[in-house]
Amino acid sequence: MISKHSNEQSGGGEGVEVVRNQPDTHPQHGLGQLTEKRIYLNSKLPSWVSVFVPRVFYVTEKAWNFYPYTITGMTTLFYPPHTHIRIETRFENNNGDNNNVFGDRPTPAESVSHLDILIDPIPDKHYKETEDLSRWVSEKTGRGPLVEGWRKDSTPIMCSYKRVQCSFEVYGFQGKTEDFIHRNIQDILLVGHRQAVAWTDEWHGMSLEDVREYERQIQEQTNSKLKSTQNNTGNY
Repeated sequence: MISKHSNEQSGGGEGVEVVRNQPDTHPQHGLGQLTEKRIYLNSKLPSWVSVFVPRVFYVTEKAWNFYPYTITGMTTLFYPPHTHIRIETRFENNNGDNNNVFGDRPTPAESVSHLDILIDPIPDKHYKETEDLSRWVSEKTGRGPLVEGWRKDSTPIMCSYKRVQCSFEVYGFQGKTEDFIHRNIQDILLVGHRQAVAWTDEWHGMSLEDVREYERQIQEQTNSKLKSTQNNTGNY
């Protein structure tokens, strides 16, 4: 479903290009999948960030998925600054009550945000009635719609825990830019996880082989769509 989300976000010369998607092995977490993407997003940057970046600007994203643990790293290589974002994820079958899910150092309470895919607001441009979980019903599973307080009573339930770290190495703009990054990551996480639930009937029952083939097809469509619109808009 991540591949489908990437495909939806691509167009007009911007979006997500999949560079590689291949098996990988981690010494601690075992067999998993490595995905590398380029995310083109010039028009989505505020004007005070645009002054630092070239005309064709992209973020390189590498994700190591060793379910239930994943690591996502994002970097920009333009000069003068290098922006680094690291997102660790762990999935657990609970409603978000684990205060030290990563098992090393507890995150201070003031730095924790609890995101609710039902009631937390998303930007108007991302709203779709078909992805409104207060209206959603899964034909395959019989789940839905979600109602306020669903986190206390719903079964089965899973929480996606995220630890987000970012740095922007430009004096005078560091705090402002890092706040901007955190806000946008929060929006991305809310929209993406809403979609993962709303699209349940598209992925429920898939085998791992089915998932890989689905990813391959969507990635080919996405890369072709992105390159076509880039050529049409004169980015290359």
